[in-house]
Amino acid sequence: MPLKSPTEDDYLGIYSIMFWTLTLIGVVKYACIALKADDQGEGGTFALYSKLCRNMNIGILSRKYSNSDSGFSPSILHNGTKNKSALGKFFEKSIIARRVLLFIAILGMCMLIGDGILTPAISVLSAMDGVRGPFPSVSKSMVEGLSAVVLIVLFLLQKFGTSRVSFLFSPIMGAWTLCTPMVGIYSIVRYYPGIFKAISPHYIFNFFWRNGKEGWLLLGGTVLCITGSEALFADLGHFNRRSIQIAFLVTIYPSLVLTYAGQTAYLIKNPNDHDDGFYKFIPTKIYWPIFIVSTLAAIVASQSLISATFSVIKQSVVLDYFPRVKVVHTSPSKEGEVYSPEVNYILMILCVAVILIFGDGKDIGNAFGVVVILVMLITTILLTLVMIIIWRTPFFLVGLYFSVFFIMEGVYVSAVFTKIPEGGWIPFAISLILAFIMFGWFYGRQRKIEYELTYKITLDRLGQLISDPSVQRVPGLCFFYTNIQDGLTPILGHYIKNMKSLHRVTIFTTLRYLLVPKVAPHERIVVNKLGYRGVYGCVIQYGYADPLNLEGDDFVRQVISSLQAHIQNNSGCLSSDTSDILEQISDLEEAWSAGVVHVRGKTRFHIGKNSGWFDRTMLAFYEVLHSNCRPALPALGVPLPQRIEVGMLYEA
Repeated sequence: MPLKSPTEDDYLGIYSIMFWTLTLIGVVKYACIALKADDQGEGGTFALYSKLCRNMNIGILSRKYSNSDSGFSPSILHNGTKNKSALGKFFEKSIIARRVLLFIAILGMCMLIGDGILTPAISVLSAMDGVRGPFPSVSKSMVEGLSAVVLIVLFLLQKFGTSRVSFLFSPIMGAWTLCTPMVGIYSIVRYYPGIFKAISPHYIFNFFWRNGKEGWLLLGGTVLCITGSEALFADLGHFNRRSIQIAFLVTIYPSLVLTYAGQTAYLIKNPNDHDDGFYKFIPTKIYWPIFIVSTLAAIVASQSLISATFSVIKQSVVLDYFPRVKVVHTSPSKEGEVYSPEVNYILMILCVAVILIFGDGKDIGNAFGVVVILVMLITTILLTLVMIIIWRTPFFLVGLYFSVFFIMEGVYVSAVFTKIPEGGWIPFAISLILAFIMFGWFYGRQRKIEYELTYKITLDRLGQLISDPSVQRVPGLCFFYTNIQDGLTPILGHYIKNMKSLHRVTIFTTLRYLLVPKVAPHERIVVNKLGYRGVYGCVIQYGYADPLNLEGDDFVRQVISSLQAHIQNNSGCLSSDTSDILEQISDLEEAWSAGVVHVRGKTRFHIGKNSGWFDRTMLAFYEVLHSNCRPALPALGVPLPQRIEVGMLYEA
């Protein structure tokens, strides 16, 4: 905070602002209210958005992916559609209102990703800056270089997953939340025992009365005291509500109150040390232990935001809002522990660039403040809609909540916006690029769905294609993937036209995104016969927090098991039916053992590992697309690859 000749009353006013910011936003808004607005255990801005969409059918995605008349998929999307509020009806009728709401949710996600870039940079840089206390000769460039090295090592370790080092997280954070308030208590007793008189709000009014515009501009610095509150809400996906409330109210909140009180007490007696208010108030005898703890705590904080960024990217990919980057599950037991190599290295480059280009911690702090307060303001808006549309909270309480937090955070936003030329433009640039990518990708995917709906193949048309004498049924199991549910993918027509064949067991698989975090295992796969021998429909239902792996043996095994159960449960009890059931089940097992083919818009052929042949359809398709290889492949006996990447022969 760029203070100029601060007085005792200035410091008391600033501490009063921080105390009430922590209390109102941290305790009241997040710990007591926002944590109750979870979406089936998941938290964060997008959880609020999906909660609104799921309850009131105001989502854009849900209309494209889920409202269909396919006849073989039960809907589990929307609850509470009766007795809708007037505001809910307005959103359902207005496409503009729904798009604005979607834009707000996407902006919150983009800002959180930006937070994943700025948090490691400012946390590690500010912690490493403690080296300059005992060694003033160390230059800022040296500190920036050391911080960059620490971050590079941290990002290079991401591929191993957090489970291998997570046993250290609790001791580190426990030491941090214990050591700093102890130092704070020491400083209070030694320098200014009456510091807690600043809790009185009149110190806030006096501060603004004396400082006017300068005091308002200083709010861009005080907002940093509440960073992490949004993560408190987003962590609902990893911890339950009660554990987060206990952790915050019993340890974090008292620790922050006492630490800031101790710093304020020190600065009142040493008013010119505000440029380094943290390390200066650490006693000399424990300086290096606190430095080590603070550096480790900064690394843990960075790790938490990096992991959160991976999770957000994964959710965006699942929702078709982000290009198909590689997502790896680094833990066999924890679904939420994911890693994306491309995203990881991009984050590493951006974090290091932020440190080396904007090495001044104040510039990064300005950018950080913009991210923090905008995400909080978005949460306030979405939470207000949840209160009105879903909770049906009395108007007086909704008005009280909205007026207090919207005005409070709005004042903070107005202050941090003045910092845009001084580094605050960084998160806006990052968010703008991300939003452009996400909306562009979403638009392209929607156009693809529209194409598939326009040129879809009906069941009657499928019957005509199968009955054609020139079309043969060849051994093997084939999955056709699509996002539409009231017809079959146009890929089928091109496939049969070029191959003149269809596998004996063909499964038309529809990916169905549901506006819920996770889908129950018994509702994950919904199958049905489509009226022709060996032809089935399958709907894969998933939520935004569900892992989605459509190529592993486990997926095929689950689909086959579901088909076998469906065949057994939906057939009669006559002996002829029994033999037919056994024959259909036998066909499934033989097709599975022969080989598995996955066909998409960007197609991947997966040949079963145990198959010793390469059927006519596969070879023909390979030859059609790679005609230059036709003489070489069969003649030279080239070993057949497990997977072949090809492009489809249709425009989408």
